[in-house]
Amino acid sequence: MITAIAAVSARFAAWLPGGSTKAGPSLPQFLKISSSPSPPPFSRGRCGEALAQRVGSGTFNDVLVQRIGDKNVAEAVKNILDMASRASLRREILQTDFLTPPVLKESISALEKLTDVKAVAHGGYPQAERCRISIGNTEIFTTEPDVVAALSISGNFEFEHCSHGDFLGSIIGTGIVREKVGDILLQGQKGAQVVVVPELAEFLISALNKVGNVPVSCQQIPLFALEYEPPRTKSSTTVEASLRVDAIASAGFNISRSKLVSLISNGDVRLNWSPVMKNGTILKTGDIVSVSGKGRLKIGEIKTTRKGKFSVELIRYL
Repeated sequence: MITAIAAVSARFAAWLPGGSTKAGPSLPQFLKISSSPSPPPFSRGRCGEALAQRVGSGTFNDVLVQRIGDKNVAEAVKNILDMASRASLRREILQTDFLTPPVLKESISALEKLTDVKAVAHGGYPQAERCRISIGNTEIFTTEPDVVAALSISGNFEFEHCSHGDFLGSIIGTGIVREKVGDILLQGQKGAQVVVVPELAEFLISALNKVGNVPVSCQQIPLFALEYEPPRTKSSTTVEASLRVDAIASAGFNISRSKLVSLISNGDVRLNWSPVMKNGTILKTGDIVSVSGKGRLKIGEIKTTRKGKFSVELIRYL
């Protein structure tokens, strides 16, 4: 579990994308929000100048997000910064929806620079990619609130294989939005486990009765019952004249450098879940590079050879 700082723009906003017409169980009345899923702006409140620079200044927030290349990610991070201000100034604990990896990463990078707040990321298990984050004033944030729940989706999938997309589509088909759903862990013929916001657990138990053509039953399980495996990896080493992404990634994915440059131009190469904008982007230890249709790899230890080149450990996810 990672430590970070973030918040949610509206505690119960955007439970329904305009409302579901699907027959069957309906969401609790207080969750039926008809407004746009986009979070409303929040008042920053008033505070001393020093505190404003830390958690309340719009100008300061702009500085924190100006380096983010993806405009959608930058806007999401800015909303989270606003919520950090609200949580600190109003002395309350708030939660985000489930964040995508790029938003989570950039939020951590920006919000670690702030003070007077404490935050904890919750994904249900240590290696979760999609996480919610709780944030509150350090003086009142003494325990971690329960902000995620786990469900087991069981059925006989022996004769019909259902993918991650099949399970996600069935869950969203009940009328909720993607941001309320965390990771989905496939369990082969048995079904899957899914992490959701706690307020939706009872609703999904009643509403989710089929995935693909397979009848299913759904029940809540404790978080420690989630079954996940560490990712399988294979390590190799390449020696390159530079740490440019086009040089390192072409070696890691065993494709030509010119082909990788073309993939970068098409937006098919990502660095730490954000699109690579320049062929000459320099990599460092810990970076994650992904290529559409090829998978992803992690940059391991980097050493300099006696001839001034770079020996780079490449950890390929299988």
